[in-house]
Amino acid sequence: MTIASDFNKSGLVDRVKNILLKPAETWGVIDQEPATVNSLYTGYAAILAAIPPVAGFIGGQVFGVGVFGITYHPPFIGSLVGAILQYVLSLVGIYIVALIIDALAPSFDGQKNRVQAMKVAAYSYTAAWVAGIFGLVPALSLLSILGGLYSLYLLYLGLPQVMHAPQAKAMGYTAVTVIVAIVIMFVTSLIVGALGIGAITAAGGGHLTSGAGSSGSAGTLHIGGATVDLDKLNAAAKQMEQAGKQVAASTNGEAGDTKAAAAISSDILQSYLPSSFAGYSRGDVEANSGGIAGFSGTNVEAQYSKGDAHMKLSITDLNAAGGFAALAGQFGVETSKQTANGYEKLGKVDGRMTTEEWHKDSKSGKYGVLVADRFMIEADGEGADMDDLKAAIGAVGPNKLEKLAKK
Repeated sequence: MTIASDFNKSGLVDRVKNILLKPAETWGVIDQEPATVNSLYTGYAAILAAIPPVAGFIGGQVFGVGVFGITYHPPFIGSLVGAILQYVLSLVGIYIVALIIDALAPSFDGQKNRVQAMKVAAYSYTAAWVAGIFGLVPALSLLSILGGLYSLYLLYLGLPQVMHAPQAKAMGYTAVTVIVAIVIMFVTSLIVGALGIGAITAAGGGHLTSGAGSSGSAGTLHIGGATVDLDKLNAAAKQMEQAGKQVAASTNGEAGDTKAAAAISSDILQSYLPSSFAGYSRGDVEANSGGIAGFSGTNVEAQYSKGDAHMKLSITDLNAAGGFAALAGQFGVETSKQTANGYEKLGKVDGRMTTEEWHKDSKSGKYGVLVADRFMIEADGEGADMDDLKAAIGAVGPNKLEKLAKK
Protein backbone atom coordinates (compact mmCIF):
# COMPACT_ATOMS: atom_id res chain seq x y z
CA MET A 1 0.00 0.00 0.00
CA THR A 2 1.37 3.41 -0.93
CA ILE A 3 1.67 6.42 1.32
CA ALA A 4 -0.84 8.20 -0.91
CA SER A 5 -3.53 5.57 -0.34
CA ASP A 6 -2.73 5.53 3.38
CA PHE A 7 -3.34 9.27 3.51
CA ASN A 8 -6.60 9.09 1.57
CA LYS A 9 -7.99 6.44 3.91
CA SER A 10 -6.64 7.44 7.29
CA GLY A 11 -5.99 11.15 6.80
CA LEU A 12 -4.35 13.35 9.34
CA VAL A 13 -2.78 10.78 11.70
CA ASP A 14 -1.08 8.81 8.95
CA ARG A 15 0.16 11.97 7.25
CA VAL A 16 1.75 13.13 10.52
CA LYS A 17 3.40 9.73 11.03
CA ASN A 18 4.68 9.58 7.47
CA ILE A 19 6.10 13.09 7.30
CA LEU A 20 7.92 12.47 10.60
CA LEU A 21 9.13 8.93 9.95
CA LYS A 22 9.39 8.75 6.14
CA PRO A 23 10.00 12.38 5.15
CA ALA A 24 11.88 11.91 1.87
CA GLU A 25 9.28 9.52 0.46
CA THR A 26 6.34 11.51 1.79
CA TRP A 27 7.50 14.80 0.27
CA GLY A 28 7.28 13.12 -3.14
CA VAL A 29 3.64 12.26 -2.49
CA ILE A 30 2.90 15.76 -1.19
CA ASP A 31 4.43 17.29 -4.31
CA GLN A 32 1.97 15.49 -6.59
CA GLU A 33 -1.27 15.47 -4.60
CA PRO A 34 -3.99 18.10 -5.21
CA ALA A 35 -4.58 20.70 -2.50
CA THR A 36 -5.70 24.26 -1.86
CA VAL A 37 -4.50 26.81 0.65
CA ASN A 38 -7.85 26.45 2.44
CA SER A 39 -7.65 22.66 2.63
CA LEU A 40 -4.10 22.78 3.99
CA TYR A 41 -5.23 25.19 6.68
CA THR A 42 -8.52 23.60 7.72
CA GLY A 43 -7.49 19.98 7.31
CA TYR A 44 -3.99 20.16 8.72
CA ALA A 45 -2.37 23.37 10.00
CA ALA A 46 -5.32 24.65 12.05
CA ILE A 47 -5.51 21.31 13.88
CA LEU A 48 -1.84 20.68 14.63
CA ALA A 49 -1.00 24.32 15.40
CA ALA A 50 -3.33 24.10 18.38
CA ILE A 51 -1.15 21.50 20.15
CA PRO A 52 1.56 23.83 21.59
CA PRO A 53 -0.75 26.55 22.96
CA VAL A 54 -3.31 24.09 24.33
CA ALA A 55 -0.67 21.86 25.92
CA GLY A 56 1.13 24.85 27.39
CA PHE A 57 -2.10 26.28 28.79
CA ILE A 58 -3.16 22.98 30.39
CA GLY A 59 0.32 22.30 31.73
CA GLY A 60 0.53 25.71 33.37
CA GLN A 61 -2.90 25.40 34.96
CA VAL A 62 -2.53 21.80 36.17
CA PHE A 63 1.15 21.59 37.11
CA GLY A 64 1.99 25.24 37.50
CA VAL A 65 5.25 26.89 36.49
CA GLY A 66 8.36 26.39 38.58
CA VAL A 67 10.80 29.24 39.19
CA PHE A 68 13.72 28.93 41.61
CA GLY A 69 12.08 26.02 43.41
CA ILE A 70 8.73 27.81 43.78
CA THR A 71 5.70 26.67 41.79
CA TYR A 72 2.93 29.08 40.89
CA HIS A 73 -0.17 28.80 38.70
CA PRO A 74 -0.45 31.60 36.13
CA PRO A 75 -3.74 33.53 35.96
CA PHE A 76 -6.41 31.60 34.05
CA ILE A 77 -7.65 34.46 31.87
CA GLY A 78 -4.18 35.77 31.08
CA SER A 79 -2.95 32.30 30.16
CA LEU A 80 -6.00 31.65 28.00
CA VAL A 81 -5.58 34.92 26.11
CA GLY A 82 -1.88 34.18 25.63
CA ALA A 83 -2.65 30.69 24.27
CA ILE A 84 -5.19 32.07 21.80
CA LEU A 85 -2.78 34.77 20.65
CA GLN A 86 -0.01 32.20 20.21
CA TYR A 87 -2.33 30.02 18.12
CA VAL A 88 -3.47 32.86 15.87
CA LEU A 89 0.04 34.17 15.34
CA SER A 90 1.37 30.70 14.50
CA LEU A 91 -1.23 30.38 11.73
CA VAL A 92 -0.39 33.85 10.45
CA GLY A 93 3.30 32.95 10.58
CA ILE A 94 2.77 29.85 8.45
CA TYR A 95 1.10 31.90 5.74
CA ILE A 96 3.88 34.49 5.79
CA VAL A 97 6.50 31.74 5.44
CA ALA A 98 4.53 30.35 2.48
CA LEU A 99 4.48 33.80 0.86
CA ILE A 100 8.24 34.09 1.32
CA ILE A 101 8.84 30.61 -0.13
CA ASP A 102 6.70 31.49 -3.13
CA ALA A 103 8.31 34.89 -3.65
CA LEU A 104 11.84 33.47 -3.45
CA ALA A 105 11.19 30.61 -5.90
CA PRO A 106 12.18 32.50 -9.12
CA SER A 107 15.39 33.76 -7.47
CA PHE A 108 16.52 30.15 -7.06
CA ASP A 109 15.09 28.83 -10.36
CA GLY A 110 12.16 27.21 -8.60
CA GLN A 111 8.55 27.19 -9.79
CA LYS A 112 6.42 29.94 -8.27
CA ASN A 113 3.23 28.34 -6.92
CA ARG A 114 1.31 29.56 -3.86
CA VAL A 115 -0.28 26.20 -3.07
CA GLN A 116 3.02 24.32 -3.33
CA ALA A 117 4.63 26.91 -1.07
CA MET A 118 1.85 26.44 1.46
CA LYS A 119 2.45 22.68 1.40
CA VAL A 120 6.11 23.21 2.28
CA ALA A 121 5.33 25.66 5.09
CA ALA A 122 2.52 23.62 6.67
CA TYR A 123 4.10 20.17 6.52
CA SER A 124 7.55 21.40 7.58
CA TYR A 125 6.10 22.70 10.84
CA THR A 126 4.65 19.28 11.72
CA ALA A 127 7.46 18.23 14.06
CA ALA A 128 7.45 21.56 15.93
CA TRP A 129 3.70 21.37 16.44
CA VAL A 130 3.70 17.74 17.59
CA ALA A 131 6.61 18.38 19.97
CA GLY A 132 4.45 21.07 21.56
CA ILE A 133 2.84 18.25 23.55
CA PHE A 134 5.83 18.50 25.91
CA GLY A 135 4.19 21.68 27.17
CA LEU A 136 1.76 19.51 29.16
CA VAL A 137 4.57 19.00 31.65
CA PRO A 138 6.34 22.36 32.05
CA ALA A 139 9.55 20.65 33.18
CA LEU A 140 9.73 18.96 29.77
CA SER A 141 8.89 22.03 27.69
CA LEU A 142 12.54 22.68 26.85
CA LEU A 143 12.56 19.39 24.93
CA SER A 144 10.18 20.94 22.41
CA ILE A 145 13.32 22.31 20.77
CA LEU A 146 13.76 18.79 19.37
CA GLY A 147 10.65 19.27 17.27
CA GLY A 148 11.75 22.69 16.10
CA LEU A 149 15.11 21.34 14.94
CA TYR A 150 13.50 18.41 13.20
CA SER A 151 11.21 20.83 11.37
CA LEU A 152 14.33 22.48 9.93
CA TYR A 153 15.30 19.09 8.53
CA LEU A 154 11.83 18.58 7.05
CA LEU A 155 12.11 21.97 5.37
CA TYR A 156 15.57 21.11 4.03
CA LEU A 157 14.22 17.90 2.46
CA GLY A 158 10.92 19.23 1.14
CA LEU A 159 11.67 22.72 -0.14
CA PRO A 160 13.66 21.85 -3.30
CA GLN A 161 11.46 18.86 -4.13
CA VAL A 162 8.06 20.53 -3.82
CA MET A 163 9.12 23.90 -5.28
CA HIS A 164 11.12 22.17 -8.03
CA ALA A 165 14.34 24.11 -7.46
CA PRO A 166 17.50 22.72 -9.07
CA GLN A 167 19.78 20.89 -6.67
CA ALA A 168 22.63 23.34 -7.31
CA LYS A 169 20.57 26.16 -5.79
CA ALA A 170 18.53 24.15 -3.31
CA MET A 171 20.87 24.84 -0.40
CA GLY A 172 20.78 28.60 -0.88
CA TYR A 173 17.00 28.53 -1.22
CA THR A 174 16.72 26.51 1.99
CA ALA A 175 19.11 28.81 3.84
CA VAL A 176 17.16 31.96 3.02
CA THR A 177 13.83 30.34 3.91
CA VAL A 178 15.13 29.02 7.23
CA ILE A 179 16.47 32.46 8.13
CA VAL A 180 13.04 33.93 7.44
CA ALA A 181 11.42 31.16 9.51
CA ILE A 182 13.75 31.97 12.41
CA VAL A 183 12.90 35.66 12.13
CA ILE A 184 9.18 34.90 12.22
CA MET A 185 9.63 32.61 15.21
CA PHE A 186 11.43 35.41 17.05
CA VAL A 187 8.77 37.97 16.14
CA THR A 188 6.05 35.63 17.41
CA SER A 189 7.94 35.26 20.69
CA LEU A 190 8.27 39.03 20.80
CA ILE A 191 4.52 39.55 20.58
CA VAL A 192 3.41 36.66 22.81
CA GLY A 193 6.02 37.07 25.51
CA ALA A 194 6.82 40.79 25.15
CA LEU A 195 10.38 39.64 24.44
CA GLY A 196 12.42 42.09 22.34
CA ILE A 197 15.24 41.09 20.04
CA GLY A 198 17.64 42.95 17.81
CA ALA A 199 17.01 43.56 14.17
CA ILE A 200 17.37 40.59 11.86
CA THR A 201 16.50 41.22 8.24
CA ALA A 202 15.84 38.89 5.36
CA ALA A 203 15.72 41.20 2.38
CA GLY A 204 14.81 40.40 -1.20
CA GLY A 205 15.67 37.08 -2.76
CA GLY A 206 19.28 37.13 -1.72
CA HIS A 207 22.07 36.50 -4.18
CA LEU A 208 24.92 34.08 -4.70
CA THR A 209 28.46 35.12 -5.42
CA SER A 210 31.12 32.73 -6.56
CA GLY A 211 33.75 31.98 -3.99
CA ALA A 212 35.34 29.15 -5.89
CA GLY A 213 39.06 28.84 -5.42
CA SER A 214 41.63 26.19 -4.70
CA SER A 215 39.35 24.75 -2.04
CA GLY A 216 36.48 24.39 -4.50
CA SER A 217 34.16 26.59 -2.46
CA ALA A 218 30.49 26.32 -3.34
CA GLY A 219 30.06 30.08 -3.00
CA THR A 220 28.65 32.59 -0.56
CA LEU A 221 25.05 33.57 0.05
CA HIS A 222 24.35 37.22 0.88
CA ILE A 223 21.00 38.07 2.42
CA GLY A 224 20.27 41.43 3.97
CA GLY A 225 23.37 42.20 6.02
CA ALA A 226 24.25 38.55 6.63
CA THR A 227 26.64 36.26 4.79
CA VAL A 228 26.39 32.48 4.75
CA ASP A 229 29.30 30.23 3.75
CA LEU A 230 27.70 27.53 1.60
CA ASP A 231 30.61 25.13 2.15
CA LYS A 232 29.89 25.17 5.88
CA LEU A 233 26.18 24.94 5.16
CA ASN A 234 26.69 21.87 3.00
CA ALA A 235 28.83 20.27 5.71
CA ALA A 236 26.05 20.89 8.23
CA ALA A 237 23.53 19.46 5.77
CA LYS A 238 25.50 16.22 5.66
CA GLN A 239 25.24 16.06 9.45
CA MET A 240 21.51 16.57 9.09
CA GLU A 241 21.22 13.75 6.58
CA GLN A 242 23.15 11.43 8.87
CA ALA A 243 20.93 12.42 11.78
CA GLY A 244 17.88 11.69 9.63
CA LYS A 245 19.20 8.22 8.83
CA GLN A 246 19.82 7.61 12.52
CA VAL A 247 16.27 8.65 13.36
CA ALA A 248 14.81 6.32 10.72
CA ALA A 249 16.97 3.41 11.90
CA SER A 250 16.02 3.97 15.54
CA THR A 251 12.33 4.30 14.74
CA ASN A 252 12.28 1.13 12.64
CA GLY A 253 14.28 -0.83 15.18
CA GLU A 254 17.14 -1.40 12.75
CA ALA A 255 20.64 -2.28 13.84
CA GLY A 256 23.84 -1.00 12.33
CA ASP A 257 26.19 1.95 12.33
CA THR A 258 23.49 4.46 11.37
CA LYS A 259 21.34 3.79 14.43
CA ALA A 260 21.24 6.81 16.71
CA ALA A 261 22.77 6.45 20.13
CA ALA A 262 20.46 6.96 23.07
CA ALA A 263 20.46 10.30 24.83
CA ILE A 264 22.85 10.56 27.77
CA SER A 265 21.17 9.16 30.87
CA SER A 266 19.95 11.56 33.52
CA ASP A 267 22.30 9.98 36.08
CA ILE A 268 25.33 10.88 33.97
CA LEU A 269 24.09 14.39 33.17
CA GLN A 270 23.34 15.06 36.83
CA SER A 271 26.97 14.37 37.65
CA TYR A 272 27.85 17.49 35.64
CA LEU A 273 25.70 19.70 37.87
CA PRO A 274 28.15 21.12 40.45
CA SER A 275 27.45 20.68 44.16
CA SER A 276 28.52 24.30 44.65
CA PHE A 277 30.16 27.22 42.83
CA ALA A 278 30.94 30.88 43.60
CA GLY A 279 29.33 30.56 47.04
CA TYR A 280 26.12 28.95 45.71
CA SER A 281 24.91 25.66 47.23
CA ARG A 282 22.85 23.08 45.36
CA GLY A 283 19.31 22.25 46.46
CA ASP A 284 16.65 20.20 44.66
CA VAL A 285 17.61 18.29 41.51
CA GLU A 286 15.09 17.20 38.85
CA ALA A 287 15.47 15.01 35.75
CA ASN A 288 13.14 14.54 32.77
CA SER A 289 13.34 12.77 29.42
CA GLY A 290 11.22 12.42 26.31
CA GLY A 291 11.32 11.90 22.56
CA ILE A 292 9.73 12.79 19.26
CA ALA A 293 9.92 11.07 15.87
CA GLY A 294 12.76 8.80 16.90
CA PHE A 295 14.69 11.51 18.75
CA SER A 296 15.30 11.24 22.47
CA GLY A 297 16.37 13.95 24.86
CA THR A 298 17.26 14.33 28.52
CA ASN A 299 17.00 17.38 30.75
CA VAL A 300 18.41 17.78 34.26
CA GLU A 301 18.21 20.88 36.40
CA ALA A 302 19.15 21.95 39.91
CA GLN A 303 18.24 24.83 42.19
CA TYR A 304 21.03 26.87 43.79
CA SER A 305 21.02 29.61 46.41
CA LYS A 306 23.43 32.06 48.04
CA GLY A 307 21.78 34.28 50.61
CA ASP A 308 18.87 36.00 48.86
CA ALA A 309 20.14 35.03 45.40
CA HIS A 310 18.57 32.04 43.61
CA MET A 311 19.48 30.27 40.41
CA LYS A 312 18.29 27.38 38.25
CA LEU A 313 21.00 25.56 36.29
CA SER A 314 19.97 23.10 33.57
CA ILE A 315 21.59 20.81 31.00
CA THR A 316 19.63 19.42 28.04
CA ASP A 317 20.93 16.69 25.74
CA LEU A 318 19.49 17.22 22.24
CA ASN A 319 21.09 13.96 21.04
CA ALA A 320 20.69 13.32 17.29
CA ALA A 321 18.98 16.69 16.84
CA GLY A 322 22.46 18.17 17.16
CA GLY A 323 22.82 17.62 13.42
CA PHE A 324 20.00 20.09 12.87
CA ALA A 325 21.38 22.49 15.44
CA ALA A 326 24.58 22.47 13.39
CA LEU A 327 22.66 23.73 10.36
CA ALA A 328 21.07 26.55 12.33
CA GLY A 329 24.47 27.52 13.70
CA GLN A 330 25.84 28.17 10.20
CA PHE A 331 23.59 31.19 9.69
CA GLY A 332 25.66 33.36 12.01
CA VAL A 333 22.56 35.08 13.36
CA GLU A 334 23.44 37.76 15.90
CA THR A 335 20.99 39.99 17.73
CA SER A 336 21.40 42.68 20.34
CA LYS A 337 18.96 44.90 22.19
CA GLN A 338 19.83 47.54 24.79
CA THR A 339 17.19 49.15 27.02
CA ALA A 340 17.20 51.40 30.06
CA ASN A 341 16.50 48.32 32.15
CA GLY A 342 18.98 45.88 30.63
CA TYR A 343 19.95 44.06 27.46
CA GLU A 344 19.56 40.89 25.40
CA LYS A 345 22.11 39.26 23.11
CA LEU A 346 22.33 36.27 20.80
CA GLY A 347 25.52 35.31 18.99
CA LYS A 348 28.68 33.23 19.13
CA VAL A 349 31.14 33.38 22.04
CA ASP A 350 34.29 31.25 21.78
CA GLY A 351 32.73 29.49 18.79
CA ARG A 352 29.55 28.47 20.65
CA MET A 353 26.03 29.85 20.17
CA THR A 354 25.30 31.89 23.30
CA THR A 355 22.27 33.75 24.66
CA GLU A 356 22.48 36.46 27.30
CA GLU A 357 19.70 38.44 28.98
CA TRP A 358 19.81 40.87 31.92
CA HIS A 359 17.23 43.01 33.76
CA LYS A 360 18.60 45.67 36.12
CA ASP A 361 15.41 46.40 38.09
CA SER A 362 14.81 42.82 39.17
CA LYS A 363 18.51 41.94 39.12
CA SER A 364 17.67 38.82 37.15
CA GLY A 365 18.85 37.26 33.94
CA LYS A 366 19.72 34.22 31.87
CA TYR A 367 22.85 32.89 30.24
CA GLY A 368 22.83 29.92 27.89
CA VAL A 369 25.43 28.10 25.78
CA LEU A 370 25.00 25.43 23.07
CA VAL A 371 27.90 22.98 23.41
CA ALA A 372 29.08 20.62 20.65
CA ASP A 373 25.82 21.28 18.75
CA ARG A 374 24.22 18.93 21.25
CA PHE A 375 24.08 20.13 24.87
CA MET A 376 22.23 23.26 25.95
CA ILE A 377 23.44 24.65 29.29
CA GLU A 378 21.34 27.45 30.78
CA ALA A 379 21.58 29.42 34.02
CA ASP A 380 18.52 31.42 35.09
CA GLY A 381 19.01 33.60 38.17
CA GLU A 382 17.34 36.20 40.37
CA GLY A 383 19.20 38.38 42.86
CA ALA A 384 22.38 37.21 41.15
CA ASP A 385 24.58 38.99 38.61
CA MET A 386 25.80 38.03 35.15
CA ASP A 387 29.18 36.95 36.50
CA ASP A 388 27.36 34.44 38.72
CA LEU A 389 25.41 33.08 35.75
CA LYS A 390 28.57 32.69 33.70
CA ALA A 391 30.29 31.04 36.67
CA ALA A 392 27.47 28.50 36.78
CA ILE A 393 28.00 27.60 33.11
CA GLY A 394 31.72 27.36 33.72
CA ALA A 395 31.17 25.08 36.72
CA VAL A 396 29.29 22.62 34.50
CA GLY A 397 32.30 22.49 32.20
CA PRO A 398 31.51 23.03 28.49
CA ASN A 399 34.84 21.42 27.56
CA LYS A 400 33.91 18.30 29.51
CA LEU A 401 30.57 18.07 27.72
CA GLU A 402 32.35 18.40 24.37
CA LYS A 403 34.43 15.35 25.29
CA LEU A 404 31.28 13.52 26.37
CA ALA A 405 29.68 14.24 22.98
CA LYS A 406 32.58 12.49 21.23
CA LYS A 407 32.23 9.24 23.20
